[in-house]
Amino acid sequence: MSSDVCVHSWPCSYYLDLEKRWVSGKLSLTPHSLKFTADRAGEVLMGLPLSSVVAIRKEASHFIFRAVTVLERGHVKHWFGSLRPSRDVVFNIIEHFWRELLLSGQGTGVDVPSSAGTRGQELTGLMCSSQRRLEVTARVLHHQGEQLDSVMRGLDRMESDLDVANRLLTELESPSWWPFRSNFWKRAAEVKPREATSVAGGELCRKEGVMVQVPAVISQRTESHAQPGRLTVLVSALEIHNSSSVLLHRFQREDVDDIKVHSPYEVSIRQRFIGKPDVAYRMISAKMPEVIRILEVQFSKKVQLLGDAAVLGSSGATSSAGQSWPVWPEASGLMGCAAHRELPEGGQEGGQPQLQRAQPPVSEEDTQELMQILSKLKELALDTEAELERQDAALDGISTAVDRATLTMHKHNQRMQRLT
Repeated sequence: MSSDVCVHSWPCSYYLDLEKRWVSGKLSLTPHSLKFTADRAGEVLMGLPLSSVVAIRKEASHFIFRAVTVLERGHVKHWFGSLRPSRDVVFNIIEHFWRELLLSGQGTGVDVPSSAGTRGQELTGLMCSSQRRLEVTARVLHHQGEQLDSVMRGLDRMESDLDVANRLLTELESPSWWPFRSNFWKRAAEVKPREATSVAGGELCRKEGVMVQVPAVISQRTESHAQPGRLTVLVSALEIHNSSSVLLHRFQREDVDDIKVHSPYEVSIRQRFIGKPDVAYRMISAKMPEVIRILEVQFSKKVQLLGDAAVLGSSGATSSAGQSWPVWPEASGLMGCAAHRELPEGGQEGGQPQLQRAQPPVSEEDTQELMQILSKLKELALDTEAELERQDAALDGISTAVDRATLTMHKHNQRMQRLT
């Protein structure tokens, strides 16, 4: 599970209070715990859940200069020094996951294994994950429909411009003694206010909506300059801000060249340039699984799963906070297991007690919740089908408008050649 995935690890030294000495090793962070492993013996000298942490500070004393201290319940303080690449980077990442864990309200329930839940709870979790993923797909599809509507409005403006060009060409082709030459300029003046109105309407239609916004620890090029910030996923762009809400960079959707998923909690985004350095940002966030689901829909061909992310993606494992990777393999396995249990070898009468002992039945509350989720999934599916049909009709209209505009432009070019 992603709760056991190592988010990051750093070489450092840990102070053993009983022996009054420093031990070199590696400090490892998972989404819900922190542990220190000694280099020589490979022994875990310290391990504690983040839910038991009271405070995380940057301190200095006569024992060590520039250290990170972790205070847990019972006034037990752990000292970590000689942190690489820097103390600030380690502090920012650990403090980020600790703060997000406290804000999520999962302090006491993060270590409960999934097998403790009932079959109804497991089914509910799978259906909720499918619902979230379908909602993301519906939002992206809705944005795609808005883009098609914008293209159609652009084609309408193009046809209006071609109509003006037709009037101008007609004016140029007419002889100088033609009495209706001045009418063109009056008509052209009448067209300008309508054009300005359509442009203003286009500006309003280009207002973007925020799909998801998560806090993150952001670094550019080197990890030694990691800083707290924020990642915002818009319908047509990705924005990266620092902790003061200053925009560091904006990736337009078509400018993103690749997105590498190093783990369920760490991604890097890159935009290539010719003749100058690429623009790349690396981000770590406790809420990154929620962002990755959306990125997989928006940038399906540009997302690369690496390391732990590739293992989780291939096995269909879910993340710790209920925000999952693709759940269809797990769902199919669960339903197959349920089907096997419904057909015991001992017959119907002898198999029913065995089924009850093997797995508790689905409760009435879980059944009602599953019915509500299925009803919502049906509504989303119907809305998605209607939107797809509307977009198919819009594509047919766009194709017809493009053919008509191409033919008109070809005729205008021939008329201009005759004039020259």
